[in-house]
This record gives sequence, structure tokens and C-alpha cells, in this order.
Amino acid sequence: MKFLDVAKVHIRSGDGGAGCLSFRREKFIEFGGPDGGDGGRGGDVVARCVNGLNTLIDYRFQQHFKARTGGHGMGKNRAGGRGADAVLNVPLGTQIFEEDGETLVADLTEEGQSVVLARGGNGGFGNAHFKTATNQAPRRVNPGQDGEERTLWLRLKLIADAGLVGLPNAGKSTFLSTVSAARPKIADYPFTTLHPQLGVVSCSGREFVLADIPGLIEGAHEGVGLGDRFLGHVERCRVLLHLVGADCEHAGKAYKTVRRELEAYGGDLAEKPEIVALSKIDAVDAETLKQQMMRLKRAARRTPLRLSAAAHMNVDEALRALLTTIDAARAQDAADAAPAPAWAP
Repeated sequence: MKFLDVAKVHIRSGDGGAGCLSFRREKFIEFGGPDGGDGGRGGDVVARCVNGLNTLIDYRFQQHFKARTGGHGMGKNRAGGRGADAVLNVPLGTQIFEEDGETLVADLTEEGQSVVLARGGNGGFGNAHFKTATNQAPRRVNPGQDGEERTLWLRLKLIADAGLVGLPNAGKSTFLSTVSAARPKIADYPFTTLHPQLGVVSCSGREFVLADIPGLIEGAHEGVGLGDRFLGHVERCRVLLHLVGADCEHAGKAYKTVRRELEAYGGDLAEKPEIVALSKIDAVDAETLKQQMMRLKRAARRTPLRLSAAAHMNVDEALRALLTTIDAARAQDAADAAPAPAWAP
């Protein structure tokens, strides 16, 4: 299934049903009077967050969604039925924007969460609604109100606990395939990963979700390479694992290149907790490894981890470091969400 994280949709809620003009006419009923029922309300357009989806590919082939019109009123004071809603099922982490692409309408991050995007029109009143003591045979009815029509953008930002960043061919896909059941494409040329990948990682009897995005190169924020459009998928991560390949030309420069792109993108990515690791340590000799470690340590201003996913070297240490940081971030979020204690004199 193809990955799609941006889609444009056109929606329209249902019109309200028209009121009915009717009079009761039965044998032996001398004064039947008006009995026209009201029209039904039009259906809403609703976006609902469901589990089991990880792409917006469904909205590649269908962009127009319209709710049903409300039923018209009928005689004998029968009201019209409510129009059926049009429901857009979207994956967890979907953001909905106005047509300008900047005004946020909703951010759906929990299963079962829903939002009404366009409300259906109210049904019109039948002539029974307008009966008064001085107007006992009204011939006035209301048409139903028109529904709302909007154009919206859907943007998917994958929800993961940790994210992998780095230059192309830094070993991100190999790391993901080693620690999870995900099977991303792996090859010895750049940009083998063209779409974000998710994997569930088990560590110390615990599980967390790890996201891998296509590699960044210098100028990605200006559209060079695959650009930085996929960085949105690590915005929700609690920690970033920054992999720098030991077989690159200069580990320190490679690290700074990615950091510049994170800062240029914004979205607080540059402020997220980061674990730096020198990957592919089995692909270089001891002298080169020592030199690359020194370069990366100076650039990152911390001692990086050394690992090789292909040779399963120090992979568990990296996972434990990720899990520790994730737990700390969760604890901090819980503390921030806790209500303040009531003041007591």
C-alpha cells in the first residue's frame, strides 16, 4: 500500500429538509386544520480517528464527500428523518487544516476522537408550526437551510515514541529492521527510504514505537533531495536517535548538517532530547573509528554511542537509552498534566 501523508478534500454537509404544507381532510372531521410536519436536519460531515490506518491513500482516489439531505416533512404531522452523516476515517495523528493550509481545524491523536467539520442545515418548519389563534389555516412553510461547503487539507504526522534522523545511508533502515519486525528497503545507495516507516521495538519487557524517515541532506529545508516534508513525522516523538555513519567523510560535519536542517525546519525539533550514535562501526578500521569518534564528540559536545546494527553491536545499549529518555518524557508530561494542589491556609 502506497504511503500518502497529505490529501485535499472537498466536503459538503446535507441540506435541511423542507417543511410540508398539508391540511387534515377526513370524513366527519369538520375542522381538520394544518398538519404539515417539519423537515429533518441535514447530515454532518465528521472526521473520526480510527486504529489500523497509517496512510491517507483512501483520499487519493476520492476527494469529494457529501452528507445526505434531511427528509422532507409530511402530512399528519410527520417530521422528516435526519440525513445520514458523511464520515471520514483518518489515521491517528491526522491534522486538518483550512484551505489556506495554515489554519488548524483539528488535531486527532486518540482513537475514537472525532470532530464535526461541517454541520448539516436545519429542517424547515411545516405549516402546522405557524398555526395561531388568529391564523388557523396558515399556508406558510420554510425550506430547509443549506449545508456548509468547505475545502480542507489532511496532513498525517505519524505518532511514535522515538524517531531516527541522519544523513542518507547512515544505517537508519538497518537499525529499524534489526530492532523491530519492520522490513524497510536496504541498499548501498542513498535515499533507499522514500517514505516513513514505523516499527514496534521490544526492550527490557517494554515496547515503544520507532519511526524512520528519509535521510536529510544539506539544503533539505529548501527542497534539496527529498526536502524536509517528512520531518513532520518525528515532531511528535519524545526523543531522537541521531545516527552518523562511521564510513562518512567527516562525522562532525555530517552531524552539524543534520542539526542545521532540524533548526531550519522549526517545530521544536532542535530542542527535543537527542541521543547521538556513531553507526556502522564494523565498516571501518580501528584508526578511522577513533578519528570519527573524536570528530563526532567535538561536534555533538557529548560522548556518542558506538553501534552496528548489522553486527548487533551495542544495539541494546541504544534501545535502553531511548527507553530511559522516553520514560522521563512521559513522567514530565504526566506531571505537567496533573492538576495543581488546592491552596490551604
